Amino acid sequence: MTHLRKMMLDELQRRSYAENTIRHYLRAVEDFARRFRSSPDRLGPRHIREYQAELFQKRKLSANSVGQHLAALRFFYIKTLRRSWSLADTPYPKKTRHLPTILSREEVAQLIHAARPYERILLMTLYATGVRRSELTHLKISDIDSQRMVVHIRGGKGRKDRDVMLSPKLLTALRTHWRFYHRKSSTWLFPSNCRKDRPIDTKTVWYACQKAAQRAGLQKYVHPHTLRHCFATHLYEAGTDLRAIQILLGHEDLKDTLIYVHLAIQRLNATVSPLDSLAQNDKPPDEK
Repeated sequence: MTHLRKMMLDELQRRSYAENTIRHYLRAVEDFARRFRSSPDRLGPRHIREYQAELFQKRKLSANSVGQHLAALRFFYIKTLRRSWSLADTPYPKKTRHLPTILSREEVAQLIHAARPYERILLMTLYATGVRRSELTHLKISDIDSQRMVVHIRGGKGRKDRDVMLSPKLLTALRTHWRFYHRKSSTWLFPSNCRKDRPIDTKTVWYACQKAAQRAGLQKYVHPHTLRHCFATHLYEAGTDLRAIQILLGHEDLKDTLIYVHLAIQRLNATVSPLDSLAQNDKPPDEK
């Protein structure tokens, strides 16, 4: 590990950044240095502007992806090297926000039923709790509180803890799963096949979704976060308060939860168009 990489890693860990963010930031700075074949502390604003343009024009990255690369470089220069950073010279690209794919309840059932036994319990847990895949992989047996019927999420995004509901159906499935796999020696709810002292990899969860979607014949693109979106959207369609959904998802800002208002098809379909409220005898003048 180079001296600069270690310095940046120390700064990231000192500020309790998430593991995925740390990994992305380090890779982004390494990619930047590799592009110019120089140590990043010898590069400046001109190189950053050129790099930003290349990410857009040659690599065809989205505005959100380019923004993430810039955030990594900004952290490196400000927090690691203690240098200034000019937003005027390197403005962040305007983010694009797309509505995520949502499965109907019937499609979620098809997805879960098409999965193989071990993969099925992963998908059930994602949908029943709305957890992120990194949170799923780090669940411990002790996090399943069957007395209070809650699941404790430890160190979620932003290093925050929260509780979500424990579905009776999920609890029964988890107990069956545990008896079948006989993994009482592990503290992890989903231990790795290779090392029981470590949890499964997040890629395992990703592939579980992909393979189940293929077997179910779903035409929509499905990944672990899709089930988190379905969890929130279906709760909102069922009448759950947005504030409650915000807490369950661990959103710091309610505006992040408001997206599910746009995704709730059942509520949208229940909303009457103003056209339908017009009187039946309201005809154009030439038809009277």
